This record gives sequence, structure tokens and C-alpha cells, in this order.
Amino acid sequence: MKKILALSVFLVVFALGAVAYAHPPSDIIITFDANTKILHAVIMHNTSNPLNHYIKKVDVGLNGNEIIEHTISREDNNVSQTVSYLIPDAKEGDVLSVEGYCSISGKLEKEITVPAAK
Repeated sequence: MKKILALSVFLVVFALGAVAYAHPPSDIIITFDANTKILHAVIMHNTSNPLNHYIKKVDVGLNGNEIIEHTISREDNNVSQTVSYLIPDAKEGDVLSVEGYCSISGKLEKEITVPAAK
């Protein structure tokens, strides 16, 4: 019985420690080129191990409706994940959103308004 209790306590402490290192993205820098209809997003997520702690999913929305769900297997580097998408239906005044999900815990969403084409 004592072994089961000790193992249970160890697992709870280990799980809490892993969550303590998890964090959502710190920022999302979004740009949209109205001429090419290309959305670029740099999702800031500082991590010491991008193979295990990374941005696992990116959702893109247009005027509140999800239009892209992108699953990612690892982060580009220890600082950020960069993504680019063609959004042919976006027009001036529309709202584009990008939501980045941490593989362990947390998410962040940012929005921009589509500018006029030049």
C-alpha cells in the first residue's frame, strides 16, 4: 500500500512539474499582403526542447469562421514557429485571426484587419 501511495505522489509531482514548464505562445506577429493574399504569422514560443514542447496546431479564421486547421509536428526553432497561408477570399476590412496551441498547455489568439491592396 505504501508503494502505491509513494508512486501516486511521485506521478502527481512529476505531472505538475511538467505543466509548470508549459506555457502558451507569448505573441503572434501577423502580416497580410492584400496583393498576394498571403498571410504570414510568427508565433513566439520560447522553448528549450522544440521536439517535445512546441506549437502543435495553428487555426486561421476569417471573420470569425475557422478556415484552416494546421497540425504541426515540431517547432521551427527554440524561439518561434513561422507559418504562411494563401487566403484568396480575404478582402479589405475582413478580420483574420491566428490561434497557436502549445503541445503541452495553453494557446494564444491574435487578429488583424485586412488592409487595402496597394
